[in-house]
Amino acid sequence: MKHIYTLLLMMLALAGNVHAQGWPKDYKGVMLQGFYWDSYQDTQWSHLESQADELSQYFDLIWVPQSGYCNATSMQMGYAPIWWFNHNSAFGTEDQLRKMIKTFKAKGMGVIEDVVINHRNGNGDWCNFPEETWKGQTMRWSLADICQNDDGGNTKRNGYDVSGAMDTGDDFRGCRDLDHTSDNVRKNVKLYLRFLKEELGYTGFRYDMVKGFAAKYIGEYNASAQPDYSVGEYWDGDPAKLKSWIDGTKVDGKIQSAAFDFALKYYIKDAFGTGQWNRLDGDCPAKDPAYSRYAVTFVDNHDTDRDNNRLAANHIAANAYIMAMPGTPCVFLTHWKQYKTQLKKLILARKAAGISNQSAILKSERHGNGYIVNVRGEKGNVLLALGTPDSYDTNGYKLAVEGDGYKYYVADNVDISAVQAIADEEPQTFTPPAFCTIDNDERCAFFEAPIFWTGTVNCWQWDQTANYTGGAWPGAACRYVGTTKAGNKVYKWSWNKQTKPANNPNAGIIFNCDNGSKKTADLEFVNGGYYDIYSGAKPKGIVTTPTGIKKVHGSQNVDGWYTIGGVKTNKPTRKGVYIHNGKKVVVN
Repeated sequence: MKHIYTLLLMMLALAGNVHAQGWPKDYKGVMLQGFYWDSYQDTQWSHLESQADELSQYFDLIWVPQSGYCNATSMQMGYAPIWWFNHNSAFGTEDQLRKMIKTFKAKGMGVIEDVVINHRNGNGDWCNFPEETWKGQTMRWSLADICQNDDGGNTKRNGYDVSGAMDTGDDFRGCRDLDHTSDNVRKNVKLYLRFLKEELGYTGFRYDMVKGFAAKYIGEYNASAQPDYSVGEYWDGDPAKLKSWIDGTKVDGKIQSAAFDFALKYYIKDAFGTGQWNRLDGDCPAKDPAYSRYAVTFVDNHDTDRDNNRLAANHIAANAYIMAMPGTPCVFLTHWKQYKTQLKKLILARKAAGISNQSAILKSERHGNGYIVNVRGEKGNVLLALGTPDSYDTNGYKLAVEGDGYKYYVADNVDISAVQAIADEEPQTFTPPAFCTIDNDERCAFFEAPIFWTGTVNCWQWDQTANYTGGAWPGAACRYVGTTKAGNKVYKWSWNKQTKPANNPNAGIIFNCDNGSKKTADLEFVNGGYYDIYSGAKPKGIVTTPTGIKKVHGSQNVDGWYTIGGVKTNKPTRKGVYIHNGKKVVVN
């Protein structure tokens, strides 16, 4: 009996060590980032929960916003946390949060909490952190728990005698930087993490701004809380620094946390956004067998999506890339909404081949005007062709999924029946708001700005012979015309009949704000086009003139056709209503 008891203790200890390893080895799961900036409607806990049946068929983890109370139950993303044990937030009540976590868990999905412990906001003034109690333990705070150089010294200059140690990482302006060398701070953080895991039921943690304090503290916190999953936001494109941070979380020689692979994210931005395919040759944690277990790969997130760090084009091809690579892919919610059918197929193809976070890369190289990736899966290899590569050998492979800018092959022996069972969805039609109107023969375009675009919205429009927006960046100012039901402002650019001659190699349209610091990709110009930052290179819809319906016969040799929903198509061969040259056209 004693031997059995000893064996049981050994097994429990082993299980504890596995949980304290930062991220599971040979992990084949896929994560969804279940929010974007200002996603207050899409990310309501009840709304996410209502999608659990569908999401659980493809995703194993969902990362949600910091759920603690920030003295606001609307328009507060959670990155200025105040309360640690009160979880009524902009995304719903604490009861709704608990219910969502329970529902996802019942369907086999873990919920990852966005943990913000680098900094904290005061409850009424800069530094008065509230006392909170859980399971008989009370968190108490003092000015000695705040870094003495907080906010570049402004905290002291404003009369708060903060007396903690110097910050062990980067200073965060706007909230108080916690001094993680303080025994009291570390005790409180450990209690908070226990609450998140034991009381609310979170499966793991996404640590915000880990550049703000030494990596060893993440190791200490995880060794205490033992989350099943941990990933740090070490925002740096230098692969050596990312690996160093991962190593810095070690406790007793064992890594305690994964990291988002920002190096790979920037390679993706350059390769898919501007055709610099050789950037994918660069080193990064996901491509290093010693670190791929601890690499969480992604195309964009809530922060990079808001500025010029976002990928400008080829979003679905970039997602195909991370679905072929080692590391754990994390899909951005806006991409899931836009490319749901293709992403379902890609996730199922990855899982069918048995690609894990530690799969070996067999080939990864530039190939003509594109790129080829070959990765060994547990059940069969994957071959991914990106861009427009020269001829390549597909012997022994079959096509599983394809889309704009990619072809995803798997070995002939891989069962892709689940992939093939996903029905292609009809292109979604989109009707621009009623306040969007154009006059006969007017050259114009509309842009639905995201909430985080708060400056003047400008337009830059050109073709191979002229610039139509003044010829000086950032172009012509657009006119506000209305607000959508979701709260986004819509702007209209209308040509003033002036041109500036130019010898341009291509044609297109760009919308931008803050003097061009935020901008869209180079978009295909369609007269009357209705664009947003997520509609890819083509317009989301088309606004037509009030009078223009002209009839043409299907035999006419014309191009540049769009469906009524704004999707570009070849010359119509079927009867119906299409858009051509900014007007409705009936093909019969």
